[in-house]
Amino acid sequence: MIFIDACKGKKTPYTPIWMMRQAGRYLSEYMAVREQAGNFLNLCHNPQLAKEVTLQPIDILGVDAAILFSDILVVPNEMGMELEFIKGFGPKFPKPLETYEDLENLDMSASEKLTYVYETIKLVRSELAEDKALIGFTGSPWTLATYMIEGQGTKTYAKVKKLIYSNPDYMHKLLQKLTDVIKEYLVKQIEAGADAVQVFDSWASALERDTFFEFSWKYMVEIAEFIKEKYPETPVILFPKGVSGYLDGIYGNFDVFGVDWSTPIELAKEHLGEKYVLQGHLQPTRLYSKDAIDSGVDHILKTMKNERHIFNLGHGMLPDLDRNNAKYLVDKVHNDSSKF
Repeated sequence: MIFIDACKGKKTPYTPIWMMRQAGRYLSEYMAVREQAGNFLNLCHNPQLAKEVTLQPIDILGVDAAILFSDILVVPNEMGMELEFIKGFGPKFPKPLETYEDLENLDMSASEKLTYVYETIKLVRSELAEDKALIGFTGSPWTLATYMIEGQGTKTYAKVKKLIYSNPDYMHKLLQKLTDVIKEYLVKQIEAGADAVQVFDSWASALERDTFFEFSWKYMVEIAEFIKEKYPETPVILFPKGVSGYLDGIYGNFDVFGVDWSTPIELAKEHLGEKYVLQGHLQPTRLYSKDAIDSGVDHILKTMKNERHIFNLGHGMLPDLDRNNAKYLVDKVHNDSSKF
């Protein structure tokens, strides 16, 4: 698999590409399946339908890897927290965590309840071409904790950041519980057939430097090192969004570092390019214009020269993007990177 070879830093005939949220609302095929499911959470819980939408971008766009269709919040949901997805609003936990008793009530056997995720992986892997990789994933402990304490998405992080400074013991207890569940969750994904796994830290940029390394990165590294010890041949990708100022402090035993769109690719290459394969980092809104795609791709490919690099967006696909432009991006990356 060219994607797995690239994750391991091997020379590849071209730069492989996949896109975060490549199975999503910009595809009419996805919307049809989601309508069939009834709602987003039903889709996550239905392995047959989740398999369909996982495979759609492989067939439609020709990307080099499929990423499991699921949601990061199935983990706290199976730890016992009621979860709702409200149209036009997003995810909501009606009863967010507040007390130590709430922590004690979290179900630490959650990984055993996520059988619909593992079944989806098995179904996808059975139909996915042998040369295409399947990526499993999870949210990072910090990102999941943020939702569990705030109860929903947030722009201020007021509740969770208050806890960091006023009750760090509470935060570390929660983050360790999440870390322990996520370790087993990713192991079960690998055992079901995932060829690589990615940890998404969507809210990393909410933290200043020292708190990022203490409350986020430390736990991501613990997860990665657990996976690498158990399955050393399985690539682990870590993606902390918005930490360009902290690159000189990045450490740990993992394979691929995800570079978001706000981090100059030259900076990431300078600090991390020799130690880790880099993944990213095209600004997603460049997909509104083929000229913008051309200039963005040219810049990234000339910087990386098809060495220790996986092409991706610097965050997820947007719902109103043109699928033809997404296909154009994939073809351009394949064709132009082969020249290096």
